[in-house]
Amino acid sequence: MKKLIYLLFLLLPVFGYTQLNLYKDSPLGYAWQNVGNAGFSAGSAQGTSLAFSPSGEPYVAYMDDVVFNKATVMRFDETNWVNVGIAGFSTGAAWYTSLVFSPTGEAYLAYSDNGNSDKATVMTFNGSNWVYVGIAGFSTGGAGYTSLAFSPSGQPYVAFMDLVNLNKATVMKFDGSDWVIVGNAGFSADDAWYSSLAFGLFGEPYVAFGNVEKATVMKFDGTNWINVGQPNFSAGGAPFTSLAFSPTGQPYVAYEDFGNSGKATVMKFDGISWVNVGNAGFSEGEAVFTSLVFSPSGEPFLAYMDSINSNKATVVRFNGTDWVNVGNPDFSAGEADFTSLAFSPSGKPYVAYLDFENSWKATVMKFDSVFTGIGELQHSRISLYPNPATEKITIETSGTAKGSNLAIVNIAGQELITRQITEQKTQIDISTLPSGVYFIWLTNDKTVEVGKIIKQ
Repeated sequence: MKKLIYLLFLLLPVFGYTQLNLYKDSPLGYAWQNVGNAGFSAGSAQGTSLAFSPSGEPYVAYMDDVVFNKATVMRFDETNWVNVGIAGFSTGAAWYTSLVFSPTGEAYLAYSDNGNSDKATVMTFNGSNWVYVGIAGFSTGGAGYTSLAFSPSGQPYVAFMDLVNLNKATVMKFDGSDWVIVGNAGFSADDAWYSSLAFGLFGEPYVAFGNVEKATVMKFDGTNWINVGQPNFSAGGAPFTSLAFSPTGQPYVAYEDFGNSGKATVMKFDGISWVNVGNAGFSEGEAVFTSLVFSPSGEPFLAYMDSINSNKATVVRFNGTDWVNVGNPDFSAGEADFTSLAFSPSGKPYVAYLDFENSWKATVMKFDSVFTGIGELQHSRISLYPNPATEKITIETSGTAKGSNLAIVNIAGQELITRQITEQKTQIDISTLPSGVYFIWLTNDKTVEVGKIIKQ
């Protein structure tokens, strides 16, 4: 096995890859894989929100149905997902959970607090317990679509759809003692559904929202909230607005584009107008729960629930010309609601979601090398023969590999043949494959085995 892996690494620079369905800086042996166990939460996990601690640990917040829909936060300790504080720490149900780390490294959570008349509440973890930031339920009335972000100076801000102000947008900040309104309450001209808050390069807060009609972005200029470009700039209705800034300070907005059959669209502000990034409506089908993030290298990545592919999770990135898949599309085991995308400090994309295939529990996956933790594979065995082959190959595995998923992958990273391994010895017809080098992946929840064949 060690020899096969070593040969695989040696061959990668020789054969290379030209297909753009892989993350551009990734070697061939990369795939979407579970972080810990799939479905790790105790029960259903609505509103999953993913963030990384400064030390690189992934955290996930969600509304936890096992504890009366209260807020729960879990983190991955490199082995297991464990609770951060107690499960269900909020007073009541916690809608629209938004998890962010402060510049000094503390976890903060904003949500619509059913225990306080659905008003906005923010809590932080002090190392032992979750405690309120200011008072619980600090907004004047109900707060939908709470979105939390920190200013460059370290102040927490929360944007929300303000139910007491005709569903318009309101932003509040914590001044060290109290939550105060930034500008006017209810400053938007229309409803502010799916509010998404982020800070610009010079520290101004921006809010994107998709009202009943179209997408709008506004920013606070120190005195007033003003439109960024034209309001209502999208072709049609724009639910699931997700706002992010490029490293050069350009605001980008992703959304489900009702002007293009509900497909994904990303637009950016070029200083004068909002323009499409790539094609409008670039996804195959409807794109729900859009989550937009920039990679450390400055590329926009987008995660969404892909309706045309059984509502599974898909991640794409913009390569400067087109939106291309990161790994395989629809990589989750089943339907993936509330997709939330974030990058680890080491630059790997992670996605958290509510996992239909695992009883609606939380699952997190990452796009990473299949050789991570390769020391675990030292006792694995895979035998491939004949090799080279022309029509059929036999794959003989150790007993522990039974129940694994088999994939035959070309050097561009495309899965050409997939199969479930149920016996220790499996024969595969490869007669339709073009001549060339192929890799055999056997994966399960514990191990990855890799082999190489030559098709003549």
